[in-house]
Amino acid sequence: MKNAITILFSIILTVSGFAQTKSILSTPPLSEATAASAGMSEERLERIDDMLMECMNLNQIPGAVALVARNGKIVYYKSFGMADVQSKQPFKRDDIFRIASQTKAITSTAVMMLWEEGKFRLDDPISKYIPEFKDARVLVSFNDSDSSYTTRPANKPITIRHLLTHTSGIGYGFIDNDQFRKIYQKAGIIDAFSNRAVTIEDNIKKLAKLPLHHDPGEKFTYSEGLDVLAYFIEIISGMPLDQFFKERIFEPLGMKDTYFYLPDSKKRRMVPVQTKKDDKWVRFTDTTYYNPDYPTTGARMFFSGGAGLSSTVKDYANFLQMYLNKGEFNGKRLLSRTTVQVIMANQVGDLLGNSGAYYGLAFGVLNQDGQNMGGRGSAGTFDWGGYFNTQYFADPKENVIGILFKQTQNSGPDDTGWKFRQLVGQAIDD
Repeated sequence: MKNAITILFSIILTVSGFAQTKSILSTPPLSEATAASAGMSEERLERIDDMLMECMNLNQIPGAVALVARNGKIVYYKSFGMADVQSKQPFKRDDIFRIASQTKAITSTAVMMLWEEGKFRLDDPISKYIPEFKDARVLVSFNDSDSSYTTRPANKPITIRHLLTHTSGIGYGFIDNDQFRKIYQKAGIIDAFSNRAVTIEDNIKKLAKLPLHHDPGEKFTYSEGLDVLAYFIEIISGMPLDQFFKERIFEPLGMKDTYFYLPDSKKRRMVPVQTKKDDKWVRFTDTTYYNPDYPTTGARMFFSGGAGLSSTVKDYANFLQMYLNKGEFNGKRLLSRTTVQVIMANQVGDLLGNSGAYYGLAFGVLNQDGQNMGGRGSAGTFDWGGYFNTQYFADPKENVIGILFKQTQNSGPDDTGWKFRQLVGQAIDD
């Protein structure tokens, strides 16, 4: 009887710990409004139309879906061109896209929500929670003929902060250099997404045995650290990652179209990945390292915290607006204002060099030099993108969001990303 009471008390604590909190602040959900009502010029926003049409005419993209919001109002929300040129399927505003690395900011947010609950410290070694990472080693030499290698002990343990900031030294398989690509492939590491019957736990325990690029904290190396943290979230929360995201992030933010694997009722809204063959747009099928149909087919078991989600521009706008609201959305608080300050702070020093930006705990963030370069937003603007040609940014000073989703691979020059961002800025008119 005593054991039963103890277990029941533990369950009650777990459930109450995951209850969504209300905020004393309550900003309304995003809604469509006139440009003028949000301090933007309708005439200048139309320059985005002209730019996207021009880039389509130049055959840089087959089409796109774009959204601009300011002061909590959606002032531009349009679709252009063909989601599938071969079948003459036009893009629609509510199309679902593979957002790949845009998943990272959502995973980072989940980590920081658990951090707010006092579950761990950012500088805890990850081996405290995933013992397989104890005694990490750094690559010294690599034999190209058989993919064998030698290593030395790392000079410090990998921490949760290192994983959040891409400074752990962990690699990234198929988008990494030849050596790490071969090492990861030989070990059977899944780098981003999969329709195979494998779990993130299986993958991360294998990854933990592999060498690092460098000692933790010494360099910025884009990595599978957020996949490690996906498994970490499951350990700390006691929930599968997809369930945690749904209950703690997607439902409070009204993100009704964001999933690791789409339900049957929404599969028709998933747009295919396109590429160019003989200067014509065709479906992308070069799938050496992944299956481009992963969100709709297969075992539906692998929850990649670094690249696995699919979403819409509207759903992702809700997520970004929560950050512009300093952690609150529609009366629900996901993060404290003080936590958002930590997330947006420079966590990597000068490891990104003179790029005009630094990296926080979830995003790349523009510094004053980046603002002064022009066309990128105000200092404090945060951004990232995805492998299948999706981009976003949010400028806290101007309270503006810009999202541009395409779905292409290996298709040559595409100027729409930088042009879109520049044109959103020039449309501010207050």
